[in-house]
Amino acid sequence: MRLLPFDGVVTKAVADELNMSISGGRIFKIYQPENDSLVFHIRTGKRNVKLFISSNANSARIHLTELDFENPDSPPMFCMLLRKHLSGGRIVNVRFHDYERIITIDIEATDELGDKNIKKLVTEIMGRHSNIILLNPEGKIIDAIKHVDHGMSSVREIMPARQYFPPPAQDKIIPSELDFEEFIESVSGTDKPFDKILLSSVLGFSPVLCREICHRAGIDTDIGFASVNRTKLPDAVKILKQMVKSWEQRNYSPCVVYDAKTGKPLDFHAVSLTHYGSFEIFESISDAIDKFYRVREIKSSISKKASDLNRIVRQNIERCEKKIQIHIDTLEKNSDPDIYRLYGELITANIHSLFKGMKKCSLMNYYDPEQKYVEIELDENRSPQENAQWYFKKYNKAKTTRSFAMEQLELAKSELEYLENVLFSIEEADSAEIIEQIREELRNQGYIHKTNSRRKPSAESIPLKFISSEGYPIWVGRNNVQNDELTLKRAKPTDMWLHTKNIPGSHVIARIPDPIPDKSLIEAARLAAWFSRARNTTRVEVDYTRVKYVKKPPGAKPGMVIYTNYNTVIVDPEKPENGSDIN
Repeated sequence: MRLLPFDGVVTKAVADELNMSISGGRIFKIYQPENDSLVFHIRTGKRNVKLFISSNANSARIHLTELDFENPDSPPMFCMLLRKHLSGGRIVNVRFHDYERIITIDIEATDELGDKNIKKLVTEIMGRHSNIILLNPEGKIIDAIKHVDHGMSSVREIMPARQYFPPPAQDKIIPSELDFEEFIESVSGTDKPFDKILLSSVLGFSPVLCREICHRAGIDTDIGFASVNRTKLPDAVKILKQMVKSWEQRNYSPCVVYDAKTGKPLDFHAVSLTHYGSFEIFESISDAIDKFYRVREIKSSISKKASDLNRIVRQNIERCEKKIQIHIDTLEKNSDPDIYRLYGELITANIHSLFKGMKKCSLMNYYDPEQKYVEIELDENRSPQENAQWYFKKYNKAKTTRSFAMEQLELAKSELEYLENVLFSIEEADSAEIIEQIREELRNQGYIHKTNSRRKPSAESIPLKFISSEGYPIWVGRNNVQNDELTLKRAKPTDMWLHTKNIPGSHVIARIPDPIPDKSLIEAARLAAWFSRARNTTRVEVDYTRVKYVKKPPGAKPGMVIYTNYNTVIVDPEKPENGSDIN
């Protein structure tokens, strides 16, 4: 499991933000949407906000959120207990201590006797040991979202009525107490890479933050620190001082970084991660965390919905590839059926000189200009006439087999092309609606068994729209159904149609006039290359022609067309800046 970057610095940024945004606010609703997560609705002087806390091993976190959550019909016991103790409570303070991944919220609430006292809600963000714990004014545990008894941990029990103790302190230096020059000098002779030194020495630093510090200081993380050029050491000191000073002054630059190829969120942090190629800056750390998990969960949900489709399509691709190889083998085996006809004709022409019982014969090939002799195998149990007929039958069978194999080979190749386009659409799908549209397409094509159950109609998903730098609209289909709709129904005959040559991808329609504006054509071609299987390559061939030259053969599968009067342009794929759905 990869460590997510909710480190001590991110925890401090969240605590600072919560102190400014929810201190003084009152809790008026508490929900527990999942077994390991809570949502607090808090009324502040300016607005109502939602605080989300999760103790999930893979996504433990605490932050403000804009998302809505589906709550269970019956609230869990821990949720009921929190409502009893904290509903109507006023948030007094949000505390953070020494860059540990622990945030404590002090809440002034009224107890059963009507007395006001301070209860503490502790959030521990520690991977699989993450927890959410409610303490009474004396620091004893009222309850926790996860119980940890002595059998589970001999170090620390998290059980009702036990005294709460924080996790054991780590033997690391607190960033605010770090003597930078002395620290750098003390580790300068170490063979470990500098990012590993920081990770093992400084409290609250995560691997991604350590790599960012090295990147900014120009220090190679693949070599031991002892081998680093000494001139880099002042840069490391300067970077560390600047960072710690900004955190102490509550100055952060929250960001989310993405995989440039897939758009998948990779990391987030309170510090801008410049060593990544693609990142987005946010105004608040909560916005960054919220976006990171929202996009990750959407992609995870889409991936789960698409997993069975992916499996079905890959199985059928494998089936097509096997069929293609069988047909190729058949064609090779029957590569020259005319030889059997020749044998039959030569036997017939020389039937007077042949007799039953012969195992072979050598006959002159009168079709050959040099009149060479051909050696022919014979069945000794057949008469010469029967041997001739046997070769004529073999010729007819081989000719029929070859013709059938060629026809089936073309069909299998066409089906393979279609399935590869479907697979590309599944991999590119960015919404549940598109997945359902693809599922319906596969059902209509017979790849998924149709049931008699009444299904809700799939929600409509629509192509993407872009505007070229010269102001011309460009549309991109996101699956075969959209490709057909876009090319065969929405597009005008004079629109430009683009598609990668012999590579699965989207249909692209550009409403550009004659004479063709080169800049807009290249931009449309780059979109066609980007929304194709060739996205991660260079010098991609893209065919283009007017829509009037694009036709759909009778009986062709969705998205499959033929086109004429085309030209080809070579471009590098380029990620579009933005795009919108069209109606």
